[in-house]
Amino acid sequence: MLINPIITMIWIKPLVIENIKIAFQSIRGNLVRSVLTILIIAIGIAALVGILTAIDSIKNSITAEFTRLGANTFSIQSRSLRVQIGNKRYRSKNYSYISYFQAREFRERYKFPAIASISVNATGTATVKYESKKSNPNISVRGIDENFLQTAGYEVESGRGLTFQESFEGTNVALVGSALIAKIFPKDVDPLGKSISVGSGRYQIVGVLKKKGSGFGDSGDQIVLLPFTNVRQYFPRPQMNFRINVMPKSAQFLDGAIGEAEATFRNIRGLNITDDSDFNIEKSDNLVNVLLDNIKYVTLAATIIGFITLMGAAIGLMNILLVTVAERTREIGIHKAMGATSHSIKQQFLIESIVIGQLGGFLGIVLGILAGNGVSALIGSSFIVPWEWMLGGVVLCLIVSLASGVLPAIKASKLDPIEALRYE
Repeated sequence: MLINPIITMIWIKPLVIENIKIAFQSIRGNLVRSVLTILIIAIGIAALVGILTAIDSIKNSITAEFTRLGANTFSIQSRSLRVQIGNKRYRSKNYSYISYFQAREFRERYKFPAIASISVNATGTATVKYESKKSNPNISVRGIDENFLQTAGYEVESGRGLTFQESFEGTNVALVGSALIAKIFPKDVDPLGKSISVGSGRYQIVGVLKKKGSGFGDSGDQIVLLPFTNVRQYFPRPQMNFRINVMPKSAQFLDGAIGEAEATFRNIRGLNITDDSDFNIEKSDNLVNVLLDNIKYVTLAATIIGFITLMGAAIGLMNILLVTVAERTREIGIHKAMGATSHSIKQQFLIESIVIGQLGGFLGIVLGILAGNGVSALIGSSFIVPWEWMLGGVVLCLIVSLASGVLPAIKASKLDPIEALRYE
């Protein structure tokens, strides 16, 4: 029972190899048409793989940009970012400011196993001076407590962070971003212990922040962090709006931490049970989820563009195979006269179609990966090998090849050998 299938497999394998050889001979014989068809398929696959690889790189960059804040971090703030994409609006309502006393009381009363910090924006247009050198008037200054670095994703490269005493007593000390240090300090000067002027105050540098990078128009390295009580003294203004960051000890406690924080702050604000919360609680991953959710439309558009290009490639491939059938009519007649079956003729043209499709697919995948990772390099993301898109490209090329080759293969297999031999 097993002898016939084994014999069939032994016979089919050499036949397939021979058909592949004939396919390459046909490609060399119609080099210009074949190369153009391969290039059309390659462009379609490159567009698809390249754009989707670039989108994956952008997703990774966005995710990395926001996860530095901590995947289990949330903030309490009076004003949320107005984000409206399409017909969706996210947390767009504004409420009254969070005062210093409310922020400080929250930190004292919040008993959940989490790290809470309070901070306040001083200015975004400060000029920082060291001796005769000074920065441009675009330095961000923020008042913080000793827990802020941990909840906001900053790290100290050299020196130390603020202490509890410095935060609440308003000592004239500062943490400075690495980009600002490089701008106002000579390379051979250690900034630790040096005094700088920020606004009308002088501060001793106690720590240099590790490079954080920039994203979404913000440079996290051109910044000065001061004790928040000091900011209240040197950068006073009516209704200073404080921000509260909370980081639970474990990500699995995030929802519980948010519920406890909302209940605590509602009590601090004196809200009744029936009152809506007059503040916003934002998870650190809210905005990234909104952005990633809407990138799917770009992915859909890229897929449609790739499919349209591949449809053009399929038509081009079908055309070249139909022309090939007409040009090789006499050859087909000779094959049939020598005993070739309609099935083997059909198989020959289908394999030729598949070979052209896979050559185009391989070239397109290589070009797509290079193009996608070119975008990845520009945005500072890591190199990506899009295995799923590569596999998808191979499958798409196979489908396009089969769809394009079926009609010419059937036409070739149905040729009458006598008429084919008489063809000129």
